[in-house]
Amino acid sequence: MIEFFSFATISFYFNTINMRKRYFITFLMSGLVWFSSCDSDNDTNGSATMQVRLTDSPGDYEEVNVDIQSVQIHKEDSDDESGWQTLDEIHPGIYNLLDFANGRDTLLASANLPTGAISQIRLILGENNTLKLKDGTLVELKTPSGQSSGVKLQLNANLKEDVTYVVLLDFDAAKSVVARGNGQYNLKPVVRTITQAIAGGIKGKVSPAEYKPGIYVISAASDTTGGFANDNGDFLIKGLEAGTYTVKFYAADSVHNKTVENVTVSQDEIKDLGTVELPLQ
Repeated sequence: MIEFFSFATISFYFNTINMRKRYFITFLMSGLVWFSSCDSDNDTNGSATMQVRLTDSPGDYEEVNVDIQSVQIHKEDSDDESGWQTLDEIHPGIYNLLDFANGRDTLLASANLPTGAISQIRLILGENNTLKLKDGTLVELKTPSGQSSGVKLQLNANLKEDVTYVVLLDFDAAKSVVARGNGQYNLKPVVRTITQAIAGGIKGKVSPAEYKPGIYVISAASDTTGGFANDNGDFLIKGLEAGTYTVKFYAADSVHNKTVENVTVSQDEIKDLGTVELPLQ
């Protein structure tokens, strides 16, 4: 397991104890510290990270409350029920679409998914959908029987290994609410899907592998991100925004340290540094 840390300021201290090397890490925090991890040895199957976020175009109502219970994806163009996969991290609940107008959004679900094409995304809706009119009247939003299996949307995304993607579900509240007469309304979601790669990364291999260096990935535009090479010398640091970075390798013995300047990362790929040769002495 290789663990990665994002933090404002970080110091690495190395000592040799009982004839073996151990790493002592002191975090000097001036901002938020968070932890994530990945195992580059297990990435041979190829996976990408997907976030599904909800946004909205304004409508002439006080509230448009949609009960979203699950988010699923499908790799095939068919509607074969066995092909639908539920995203791991789901935030079910009743969402007022108008809370997410004018550029605001919220996270609905996320997951690590196999690389490759995804054809469709589906929202599973609950029964607690309501509409609040401008005069304060609260009425039920009926969902047509044809949506009993969920709201299916075309996605046509192609996920690349280790890249982070956002799928933005852009509801049109005004078009999604349909008046039936007699004060009744239907919910027929009109949703535009937008898929965008938002974060790439850096990978490579250090040699000699036994130095097991700690790694800084430094950008003037963002917090420093760090990690370690594994026993084979492989390293992978994901979730990096597009930009130019300095990568510093710190071994237990400082004579093996190395700095690689001007590493350019794009938001839709993992930059491969190849084999990084650390100084032998």
